[in-house]
Amino acid sequence: MSRWLACAWAFVVGTAFAGGAHASDRVIVEPAAAEEFVQLPDGVAFPEGLAVNPSSGELYVATFSFAGNNQLLRFSRQGELLARRAFGDTPLLGLAYLRGRLFILNVGAAEVQCIDADFDAATPVRTVATIVPADPEVPATPNDLVFDRGRDLYISDATQGAILRVEHPLARCGKRATTAETVVQDSLLSSTGFPPFGANGLALSDDERTLYVANTGDDRILQVDLNDGTVSVFAESINGADGIVIGPAGRLWVAANQGDQVVGLDDNGRVVARLGAFLGIRDDGAADGLIFPASVVTYRHDLFVTNLALPLTEQTGDEPEEEVTTYTISRIALPRLPRRGP
Repeated sequence: MSRWLACAWAFVVGTAFAGGAHASDRVIVEPAAAEEFVQLPDGVAFPEGLAVNPSSGELYVATFSFAGNNQLLRFSRQGELLARRAFGDTPLLGLAYLRGRLFILNVGAAEVQCIDADFDAATPVRTVATIVPADPEVPATPNDLVFDRGRDLYISDATQGAILRVEHPLARCGKRATTAETVVQDSLLSSTGFPPFGANGLALSDDERTLYVANTGDDRILQVDLNDGTVSVFAESINGADGIVIGPAGRLWVAANQGDQVVGLDDNGRVVARLGAFLGIRDDGAADGLIFPASVVTYRHDLFVTNLALPLTEQTGDEPEEEVTTYTISRIALPRLPRRGP
């Protein structure tokens, strides 16, 4: 099924469900919800990792390009480019902000790294932890990261099918590095599906007993019980579940990278909102709406989304991502929904 047909079908089904359900169960469907927030500088492509400074609203973006010229970018709350730090040929994935430092998943180096959050082009990057694969036959692919209130860092590994942890990484920034420890490794965290990524986006429940994990290739959101390590399915059929975040009112928001939308879930893993859509390529080479949305963060009542626009099929000319020449970050004003949970 083509992406155009898939998007159209998702819109029809979502709208029909929204209109036919009881008012309290109605699904909010807003295909035009995503607006362009910023464009990346010329020559910088494939925005993936995303983080926000909760005090200032500054937005941090990391790129995932195997063609080189990977960058860490810093934007003001108003969308002004404040700084950029070159990472060269090394692709980057997850980002997380904590107390004036930015933590980076450097995929090429298989490391957790840190940098001052007010970085400039010359700010040093330091290694916090190395990612050593449990199975030496399978390379590690550290994908996303999230802090708990104790300031330990959880990391997903998309190819190892694992959740890792680094204790007190803030204290290690600029000091002796450690090795990330495996917390959970489970077949549910792996995938042979499409896109070819298993454990991906991470979010912690308010009580920090549950770690939500997106499995991209299996179109699922999983939940890991951090008390006993058991893994179970929380939600199904989210087309390319990628970045996730718990936003205002405790709602879980998921970037569906193959559905070109952001999906909101309730306590039972049911869809309560479908926001954004791919609406074509503009004359300036940027997508109108969302295209392969990868990472999501919230700031106040806005949700920000990286439009990765990554072509994945081998046959050229088959995907609209190939037509993108201007890469963007989108902003979505979140709808008001009842608070999730008790």
